[in-house]
Amino acid sequence: MNIRIRERLTLQFTLIVTSILLVFATGIYLLSSSYREQEFYARLETKALTTARLLIEVKEVDNDMLKIIDKNSINAMFSEKVLVYNTANKLIYNSVDDESIPVSDSLLNEIRKSGQRRFHLGLNEAIGLRYVEGDDEYVILASALDKYGRSKLNNLFWVLIFGFIASVIVTVIAARIYSARALKPMSDIVRQAERISFTSMGIRIPEGNGKDEIAQLAITFNKMLDRLQSSFESQRAFVSNASHELRTPLTSITGQLEVTLIRDRSGEEYRNVLRSMLDDTRDLNQLLNSLLYLARANADDRLVRISKVRMDELIWQILGKLRKQHPDYEVELTYSEKIEDENSVVIEADEDLLRVAVSNLIENGCKYSDPHRCIVSLEPQRDRLHLRIEDAGIGIDPADLPHVFEPFYRSMEVARKGGHGLGLPLAKRIVQIHHGDLSLSSTPDTGTRVDVFLPYLQS
Repeated sequence: MNIRIRERLTLQFTLIVTSILLVFATGIYLLSSSYREQEFYARLETKALTTARLLIEVKEVDNDMLKIIDKNSINAMFSEKVLVYNTANKLIYNSVDDESIPVSDSLLNEIRKSGQRRFHLGLNEAIGLRYVEGDDEYVILASALDKYGRSKLNNLFWVLIFGFIASVIVTVIAARIYSARALKPMSDIVRQAERISFTSMGIRIPEGNGKDEIAQLAITFNKMLDRLQSSFESQRAFVSNASHELRTPLTSITGQLEVTLIRDRSGEEYRNVLRSMLDDTRDLNQLLNSLLYLARANADDRLVRISKVRMDELIWQILGKLRKQHPDYEVELTYSEKIEDENSVVIEADEDLLRVAVSNLIENGCKYSDPHRCIVSLEPQRDRLHLRIEDAGIGIDPADLPHVFEPFYRSMEVARKGGHGLGLPLAKRIVQIHHGDLSLSSTPDTGTRVDVFLPYLQS
């Protein structure tokens, strides 16, 4: 059975308070009962000793007079009986003529041995005492019913019962009110969260005082919403831009085919159209590859295939491929110092993704410089490898710098150079999933510098 938190809190709070009240009430009753009994036995003992002194020590007081005194005493107890036995276990005084306490010799001997004994006779409390006067030894038995004490104890019992029941009822009501108030911030969070949808991602949860656990939950939830909203907006912009970028080469290819099919053409004209379509197809293929790599880089980091990669060899492979595709590109590879330890340029990374990132950075350095030249340098550091790419190209306007890592963003100065604006965002993301850092600095008409720091990850 599923129980809501409010009912669970009410039940738990009620059980806790009820248990405390039950222990408290039981303790009060037992302590009061024990006190009543001890106090009454003390009164019986006093009565027994007083009777013994008057009977044994005061010669002027005989049995008849002592009975009169007992009957007219203002401290007489209900159903009071006092018996005195001599050394021979013979009854020498009985405060009540027609009633007596059932006494056996074994009881008298036990009292003489122990000096005192307390016991019950039905509802009556009774006490037996050994009393010594000179060479004579007596046993005094006193019994009475604590009518008023028991009445008070019974009254206390019912007071505690009704008080306990009333307290439980009040506790249940208070627990429901308390749980409702305690969970109100949670209810507010639930109601506010139900309003949030894909079309209303800007709504946020009230954070209350910003200090307690519920406020921390709301703050954490709002941070998650910030990330989701950013992700949704990026995804929406990505889809929109990707659709636009994909439409451009496809529209160009379709247009060229339609124009070509309007009339018969010469072989040279067909070849020119095919060359143009081939360029558009290559551009489309490059865009699709970039999108696939970007999707892979944005996927779960645990899917990255890590292996040992030697950076200098990887860069030489990239340069060899780049020279075949762009013979006019010139790249100079330098080292900050002579590399004696091969492990200083070995990192653990996804080789395919890292090749794409470094290739994009080097290609950008050559593409946007005139002549098409850049300098690549490697510098092993204590706990990371520093890769630097510098060019003396057109640079980046300061207004464009905050946006260069946004997918599909291209400034006016580089729009004529071709491309799709995915190189830097893809490189940035690849470096991030390798727990590295990528920074870019640029001065217009002077050049651009990209610094990549990759840690020596341990497997």
